[in-house]
Amino acid sequence: MAIKSMTGFGRGEFEKDGRVWTAEVRCVNNRYLDLKMKLPRGYSLLEEKIRKKVAETHLRGRVDLFLSVSGDFSDLQEVKVNLTLAGDYRSALQALSDEFGLKNDITPQVLAAYPDVLKRDQKDEDLAVVWEMVEKVIDSALESCDTMRSQEGEALALDLIARLKFFEETIEHIEKNIPELLEQRQKHLQERLEKLLVNVQLDPARLAQEVAVMSDKTDVTEEIVRLRCHIAQFTLFLAEKSGIGRKLDFLIQEFLREVNTLASKINDANVAHLTVDLKSELEKMREQVQNIE
Repeated sequence: MAIKSMTGFGRGEFEKDGRVWTAEVRCVNNRYLDLKMKLPRGYSLLEEKIRKKVAETHLRGRVDLFLSVSGDFSDLQEVKVNLTLAGDYRSALQALSDEFGLKNDITPQVLAAYPDVLKRDQKDEDLAVVWEMVEKVIDSALESCDTMRSQEGEALALDLIARLKFFEETIEHIEKNIPELLEQRQKHLQERLEKLLVNVQLDPARLAQEVAVMSDKTDVTEEIVRLRCHIAQFTLFLAEKSGIGRKLDFLIQEFLREVNTLASKINDANVAHLTVDLKSELEKMREQVQNIE
């Protein structure tokens, strides 16, 4: 199963027995699966089956499903005659005819013209038969939407891989510069001490101790190791393909935590610029991850 975006659109159409069924599916990102559907009147009993269908292809996201049907429904129309009421009308007309000596010319058409003599009813449909058609059109719409989501998901994955590579290269660059940075700080520390302690012989052991303390405060080995672990985990998640959005989002937060710690420990202008670049890249990655299912 390919990486999927939570954004997509699909449409399906199916025609049978003079009726045209149409289904449209629109989806956007959301933390959980939130399905909203609009069905024609009389088909609400199909909601649960439709929900199960959607859940087969959507793990999360806001999904709007619209189902409509048009065409010939004459086979569902039934005309009934209220014979009792028609008889009452006929008796009343006959009484008028007898009372006033009028010509009695009562025809079926005359009786049918009176209110409620003829009534048109809607027959109940066999929902098992209806579901066969509804299932086909919904499957078609979901498949179309799924294709679009997979295409966008692959594009998102390629973008994330490229940004992850830049992130990894920047971390390597920072790591390579740390020894030089420590050497410069050791030199600056010695120069400051010499200025402060003019004509005083510096104790090499004391200087080594101060350098060790400074090195310990500047040591970002743990942060770099963790960042590399996160990079490896991020890559593995991308290989899993399905349902990885939340995992990736969590890792982005962990990335930011380590980058912030790294920046505060080193406290160097050049490294600060690099960590700003890293945070900017992570923010772009977060935006992309927000759209992955």
